[in-house]
Amino acid sequence: MGNSVRISGGTIGKASPHVIIAGPCVIEDEPLVMDIAATLKEITAQLGFSFVFKSSYDKANRTSLGSYRGPGLLPGLKILERIRSKLNVSILSDVHSIEEIKPAADVLDILQIPAFLCRQTDLIVAAAQTGKGVNIKKGQFLAPWDMKFAVEKVTAQGNHNVILTERGTMFGYNNLVVDMRSLTIMRTFGYPVIFDATHSVQLPGGGQGMSSGQREFVAPLACAAIAVGCDGIFMEVHPNPDDAPSDGPNMVPLTEVGTLLTRLKAIATATRVEAE
Repeated sequence: MGNSVRISGGTIGKASPHVIIAGPCVIEDEPLVMDIAATLKEITAQLGFSFVFKSSYDKANRTSLGSYRGPGLLPGLKILERIRSKLNVSILSDVHSIEEIKPAADVLDILQIPAFLCRQTDLIVAAAQTGKGVNIKKGQFLAPWDMKFAVEKVTAQGNHNVILTERGTMFGYNNLVVDMRSLTIMRTFGYPVIFDATHSVQLPGGGQGMSSGQREFVAPLACAAIAVGCDGIFMEVHPNPDDAPSDGPNMVPLTEVGTLLTRLKAIATATRVEAE
């Protein structure tokens, strides 16, 4: 491994503890997301993981027009700012347009470029110019070696706080597959690589006007990713995934997070080389 990413809560990569980027897919209401963040902070701290809270203020790429998108930019950022302040946790959320970058960078520790936008040069450049962490999700349509060009768009701005996230590759209609070689390939670029364990089991558009998913495969894929070698796991969680307004079928029930992370910790301890 090469560079590590510096955020307010510490570092991601190199010999740092694996990071868990987790939270509900989209902000529903403040008490709910505050409770989820507090629970995740407690679980990750007990197991020795670093933690970044994730939730979207706007889901701009929903399957259908009538799908719930979230509270919107400014109301959502206010909620995330209060979570950050009250719980002292780092925050990540998606940005979809250049206009969002400045207000988002005032609150977020990591700006996330969604997979569908991973080739949008102006968006990536604007995010990089904030100096904040930039997490670029690998597009479902890209080979892992193509992501080096996304990295260069960030580092050309003098920002080396770049993270790459693997989230599966399209395989026929409404399906994704994960090639674990991608984690190893993208790590050769010298920056931390995260495995998105929940979007990788998504069935895009496979649910009659919405995406579906195969939650039962989250745990085995996450375990495999840690064993293969990555710097952390991204997962969306919810107290009642089946009632969630977005990505419910592929989210992890909050009550199961502790058990899963305990398994991941054991694998990480057994396989990770500290001096990478």
